Amino acid sequence: MTQLQKSLSLESSIDQLNEVEALIDSLHESNHIPESVYGNVLVAVTEAFLNAINHGNRQDSTKNTDLDFELDESSLTIKVSDQGAGFDFENLPDPTSPDNLEKTSGRGLFIIKNLADKLTFEREGAALVMTFHISPQDLVEA
Repeated sequence: MTQLQKSLSLESSIDQLNEVEALIDSLHESNHIPESVYGNVLVAVTEAFLNAINHGNRQDSTKNTDLDFELDESSLTIKVSDQGAGFDFENLPDPTSPDNLEKTSGRGLFIIKNLADKLTFEREGAALVMTFHISPQDLVEA
């Protein structure tokens, strides 16, 4: 049973990052995102949003980046979608490879994969879905 659903549609601008962070903070403060997963959610969603505006929508502020949050008894699922063409998410370079250690980009999805309990892609990579497991005892009614 879904306990909470929230959606946000923002122009693809780094200036909108504070809106994303404010929503996550609000959900945390109202006890919908427990302390035990809050940090992982904040970093992963921020990273996904930045990837969507920079790589998916190519910093075109006329294109939207959409975020959908759904909380149930056992998990928080967040979908971040852009209006780009997607990417080959199955053949990403390994950022921990010695050849890639000094590169200034290419770590975002690696970070997200390590913070989320589950990561899937939709629409050929133009949308990513992160799932964070939550223990029922961690949820407190707002």
